[in-house]
Amino acid sequence: MAEQIIHSLLLVLHNIALVGCAAAPFYNRALVLKRAQYGAKLFYELDKVVEDTLQGNAPYCIVFIATLFITGIGMPLNHYAFIGSFKELSVIAWAAVSLKLLSVFGMMVIMFIIFFQINPKLRELFAQFKSNEEPSPESEVKFFTLRAKRKALCDICLKFAISVLVFSAFMGFTL
Repeated sequence: MAEQIIHSLLLVLHNIALVGCAAAPFYNRALVLKRAQYGAKLFYELDKVVEDTLQGNAPYCIVFIATLFITGIGMPLNHYAFIGSFKELSVIAWAAVSLKLLSVFGMMVIMFIIFFQINPKLRELFAQFKSNEEPSPESEVKFFTLRAKRKALCDICLKFAISVLVFSAFMGFTL
């Protein structure tokens, strides 16, 4: 019974993290698409809200992906601790687990690139902008080029997140 309670708690946390991993890129994408309606011209107040929102979500994404990974490892280890062996999986379930892990690692790589390479450059560029001044054309182009890269990576991350949701459904598949 203890094994089932621990498994259920891990699964609850895992599912919450899974939803968070899918929701974050979905809503960030919606914000970016709305902002794109105004074109590649800086509107200081609007762009400050967009940057603060997108970059402010980074800690949540990190917590969700870490929780997803830890609970995903924790469930089979929990079974092993109580039963003495890992749960047998069908070929389909193994494929689902493998593809889910690849998707999670893909999301982690994208998050690393965005959070530690692109976002710092965007913060640095945005710090040069003033609400009452037109930005230099070079800085503005650099800023929107980096944003376009981030958007492209977020689109891929959303596809990975959807893949994680889909593959999760097949992990309990038995023959």
